[in-house]
Amino acid sequence: MSVQEQSSEEPGGASTEEPAPAGAHPRSLAEDLRARDDSSLSALLRARPDLITPVPTDLTQLATRAGTRASVIRALERLDRFALQTAEALAVAPEPAPYGTLRDLLAGDGHDPVIVEALPRAVAVLREQALVWGSDDRLRLVRTARELLAPSPQHPSPTGLGPTVAEATTGMSPGRIQELLTTAGLPTTHDAVSAVESLTGLFTDRARMSALLGTAPPDSLEVLSRLVWGPPYGQVTADPATRLRWLLDRGLLLPTAPGTVVLPREVALHLREGRAHQRTEPLPPPVEPTSVHRPQVVDSTAAGQAYTALATVEELLKDWDEGGPSALRAGGLSVRDLKRTAMALDVPEPVAAFWVELAYAAGLLAPDGEADERYAATPAYDEWLELPAAERWTRLATAWLSATRTAGVVGGRDTKERTLAALGPGLDRSAAPEVRHRVLSLLAALPEGGSTSPDALVARLHWERALRGAASTDDLRSRIARWTLTEAESLGITGRGALSAHGRALMGAPPGAPAPASVSVSATVPGPGPGPGDKLPVHHRHPHHPVPAPDPRSPAEVASAAALAGRLLAPLLPEPLDHVLLQADLTAVAPGPLRRPLADVLDVLADVESKGGATVYRFTPGSVRRALDAGRSASDLQAFLTAHSRTPVPQPLAYLIDDVARRHGHLRIGAASAYVRCDDDAVLNEIIADKRSQGLRLRRLAPTVLAAQADPATLLEGLRAMGFAPAAESAEGDVLITRALAHRTPPRTAPEPVPDGPPSPDTTLLGAAIRAIRAGDLASTTPRKPSGSGSAGSAGSSDSGSGLSGGGRNGALPRTTSAETLATMQAAVLTGGTLWIGYVNAEGSASQRVIAPVRVEGGFVTAYDHTADEVRTYPLHRVTGVAELADEAELADEQA
Repeated sequence: MSVQEQSSEEPGGASTEEPAPAGAHPRSLAEDLRARDDSSLSALLRARPDLITPVPTDLTQLATRAGTRASVIRALERLDRFALQTAEALAVAPEPAPYGTLRDLLAGDGHDPVIVEALPRAVAVLREQALVWGSDDRLRLVRTARELLAPSPQHPSPTGLGPTVAEATTGMSPGRIQELLTTAGLPTTHDAVSAVESLTGLFTDRARMSALLGTAPPDSLEVLSRLVWGPPYGQVTADPATRLRWLLDRGLLLPTAPGTVVLPREVALHLREGRAHQRTEPLPPPVEPTSVHRPQVVDSTAAGQAYTALATVEELLKDWDEGGPSALRAGGLSVRDLKRTAMALDVPEPVAAFWVELAYAAGLLAPDGEADERYAATPAYDEWLELPAAERWTRLATAWLSATRTAGVVGGRDTKERTLAALGPGLDRSAAPEVRHRVLSLLAALPEGGSTSPDALVARLHWERALRGAASTDDLRSRIARWTLTEAESLGITGRGALSAHGRALMGAPPGAPAPASVSVSATVPGPGPGPGDKLPVHHRHPHHPVPAPDPRSPAEVASAAALAGRLLAPLLPEPLDHVLLQADLTAVAPGPLRRPLADVLDVLADVESKGGATVYRFTPGSVRRALDAGRSASDLQAFLTAHSRTPVPQPLAYLIDDVARRHGHLRIGAASAYVRCDDDAVLNEIIADKRSQGLRLRRLAPTVLAAQADPATLLEGLRAMGFAPAAESAEGDVLITRALAHRTPPRTAPEPVPDGPPSPDTTLLGAAIRAIRAGDLASTTPRKPSGSGSAGSAGSSDSGSGLSGGGRNGALPRTTSAETLATMQAAVLTGGTLWIGYVNAEGSASQRVIAPVRVEGGFVTAYDHTADEVRTYPLHRVTGVAELADEAELADEQA
């Protein structure tokens, strides 16, 4: 992208001059906006919502804001490739440029019919977004956009064009310019300006230019062919070769600096047959299906992945139930904790980062806020667990769609070369929701069961956001698109690369129907055929040229779509079971997902050995003791297994439970530092005699009591490691039941997505904003009646420091005395007239308003304020002055 400083005054800049007469060409962008209707202004503010934050006071300020560098860059970034190429062509065209000139630059001498047909849409888009203004025969690119897109040596244009002959010969001696004319076979002129015009005329005349190049040596033409598509600059020595000398003598190459030459723009355009771009792309790359699967296969595959997603999130938060890993001081998980989480979930680390971030985005996971901060489940997780499986999935899917936190960047580096950690700061990428929504919308436009290649999707995204995507296949948007495909498959939104039925419903597209992507509007279409200003229906949001948005739906529409997706998914998910199959090898097989009470008890009573379509649990002495510690008795466990097993309880499992229960609690441990007591003194003798007990530093207090210097928890674990089954007891001698108490954070809200700029305004806000802008413009442009004292008219030179960005003539507030203000107000009440006033509020901010006074009394005026579109009351002492508005007859006399 090139940036070129231009000193010429921009005709499209903000202006406070009077409106141009009807039928005349607009002299500024403000005048162009003033001629638009409300629907056109609404389209502008929807496309560029930054212009309405805050609401401009009038159309002059709106035009000024639309020409600021930040706003123009943002608008250019949201153009598709052909609209951007159209703007780039205007940046290298003479200003103002007729529509025919623009068409020739894009379609070339051959007038490619596809480009000619697509050009009106591109011009309409640029006009709608106030990047281009003017009539068809005088198209102008706003100055800031021209500065950004025009070629310069430091920042070459994507067109590959160099400076014009006039720009390249700036500073060249008049004598040298005359020599160029003579060598090129042109007559000399009386000055350098006419000489440059003569040389330019030669280079832009197709016939004469072809004749000149017909006499060129083949080696010279080969030099031109290397420069024609850019970059247009080359290096030469102090004594150029003959082939270069022939070009330099005729101005086909012009020196720009010692040792550097450039191919003039006019010469390059002749060699390109008039094209500004080597490859003009009027149509987006097609997204075609590479394979088509049966919809039933896609839906069942996606449903299986959706079930796995729910199980993975549950497993993650169950693993962190008693408090997860500690938070780093800067926030986030350490690399070691992420590795441990990945091992616990049996997935690679990037996948573990995705699941952790997904739970965080859904509000199921958060830091607990304690001094030694750790991550844990939130109270919302317990509510989430009670929901039906399909509803739990929609919570995850909708959170993922709108989240700006991007798990794919975990492990990368920020601008300060610090590693980006999962759950840490710096993971928000505001483009992520838009890219996810667009990728899924493109998949929804394919036939049911159709999948496409990631490269095709990336190419389409590059075309739709040409400036952001650039030409790289590894830019952020491309990487987010590829991550989207992987994450959507993991979540079960897609199956085998194709969008599932519930995925289509989630996007708002009913099964079998492509997502809506076009809006038909009416716009002024330039070009051959229709006359200037003719109104024709133009699909400037063509079905092939959708305007991407993060999610144009309202929250109610999103919730309705999510509910439909859940209803479509529910029949595809397996029904939870209330039984397992006990086996003689001390294992239990769950042939599917288990109902919540059964799953919770089995998680305590047995260890998970393997997962998959069926989960295998293994019973061990440690797992049985864990259930006994939780307050279950041996008979309770036997009865539970009998009730929930489709097979009889195997004898080895019954023996294991009875054996562990018989020894469980035989030893009692309490706090002395700690003690051990047992009614069987032989057991205590065995413990003291065991060498492994030396670290516990035990000593006998009584025949049935041992004291230890270790704490109770250490003593408990030490004796269990020795093969005993002790139980903890309270100070009253009761057995302590150790339940797995779930650690929860205080109530937390899910992280808010970071918006990619101001949100798009709704219809109500747009209507109010346009009314305010129109009223403010009326106040700034309506002619005033001459003031008898001349004080209102003199304000133009004395009130330049009022701070107003748009005012009356010269931006000044009216100035009248208090007596004149009161008399004019009272007269307007009697005549029903409309006045222009200057007003300073309590904060000292000055503004101008158009009011129709209704009542004047007690130092206040009550009036209908056209600027605010409501009745208001103003203190008279805050009115700086007042002026009557000219009526239609006076306005006609003034214009005459």
